[in-house]
Amino acid sequence: MSKIFKVSTFCLSFVVALSAAQQTISDEKRLHSVRENIDKEAVMEVKQVSAVDNLKHMFKDAKVSGQIRMMYADYEEKAQNIDNNYATALGGKLKYELAELNGFNGGVAFYTSHDINFATGDNTHHNNEFSSSNGSYTQIAEAYINYKYKDFNFRAGRQILDTPLADSDDIRMISNTFEGYVASYNYNGFDFMAGHIDSFGGYDAGLDTPWIKTGKNGTNFGGVSYNDVWELNLWYYNVTDTTNALYFDGGIEYNINKDIMVHGMAQYLNETELAGSGYESEIYGAMAEVVTHGVSFGIAYDKSFSSPSKLSFSGFGGGTLFTSMDTLILDDIADDRDARSLVSQISYEIQEFEFLYAYGDFKGGANSMGKKAHVTEQDVSLEYNVNDDFIVFCVYAMQDDKENLIKTEHDWNHLRVMINYNF
Repeated sequence: MSKIFKVSTFCLSFVVALSAAQQTISDEKRLHSVRENIDKEAVMEVKQVSAVDNLKHMFKDAKVSGQIRMMYADYEEKAQNIDNNYATALGGKLKYELAELNGFNGGVAFYTSHDINFATGDNTHHNNEFSSSNGSYTQIAEAYINYKYKDFNFRAGRQILDTPLADSDDIRMISNTFEGYVASYNYNGFDFMAGHIDSFGGYDAGLDTPWIKTGKNGTNFGGVSYNDVWELNLWYYNVTDTTNALYFDGGIEYNINKDIMVHGMAQYLNETELAGSGYESEIYGAMAEVVTHGVSFGIAYDKSFSSPSKLSFSGFGGGTLFTSMDTLILDDIADDRDARSLVSQISYEIQEFEFLYAYGDFKGGANSMGKKAHVTEQDVSLEYNVNDDFIVFCVYAMQDDKENLIKTEHDWNHLRVMINYNF
């Protein structure tokens, strides 16, 4: 605790000393978890395409966008027989997107990451989260055809997707992308989406096996969302031969005045097992947040009810639970037991800097073998927006296994630094 206190005190003192300027409430949609707040730092801004009237200009007015990313990460392991590991990688994304002709256009994007050998561990000291166990990764991560007509959009091929149980989860070098077809439609502030995902690739799919199936015959999904003071989401997923999942969340984002905003949400996830997969659970959650003068105070809670020998499914990505941390999510301990997670956080945003500290407490009841679980994680992050395109970000996370006297895989410290430039 002393180490995290020193890091927190230094970062907060540094940020506060930068300026005493007053902060007002932002109009941007508030994020729901620590993981989402960390995820947002890596998002690449894609240039908007224009509409043209002939094939020649479809190519002439095409847009090129991209991102250069450099990251360092290490794990200080506390358990015996687990080596510390580290890696430094350089890579990014390059996207080419055609202009729109009669509603049609297309795009393709390459994602790549390569370890910098002299700053990366060897053998058991190699951290393979960035560039696979071979030290390099290159994929055509996006390749799609798109059709748009007024408020209707249809996209087929490899694409970015961000829904509750299928999301990009861009927290390392390579984000998730999905292969399938997706239709969306906006009507009076309601966003409808439906589609089929056959496979996905990226960090959560594993960089050694770039594309894996999302269920035996893929995943069918549909949902509706609304966000204007009130926020509502209702989604259904059929992960073939794995689970049928129903997800709902709802709440409000309300400005009491120009300096104080309150944010409250509730969520529910019900998963029904298919074909003996073992994935079946029921999760309830809630979160509350107060924002004033650039400071945010938040608390979140999730409770998972699981039958004997059953697991919960967080989706293809980081999951949508309000208590998801940088690394730890409720799924990690909700195997064959009821479990709950409680996360409190404070963040401070002023000018180009944003500081966040979060403490998560995850507890699981006795499983079929009578074994309980209790793991905590603390996250400290500091972001510096050099300008609209250039971000420097670091996060320091610590996990502790409170249930076991000997050190386990849940006992480690983790440092990650990212430099991100969009063009």
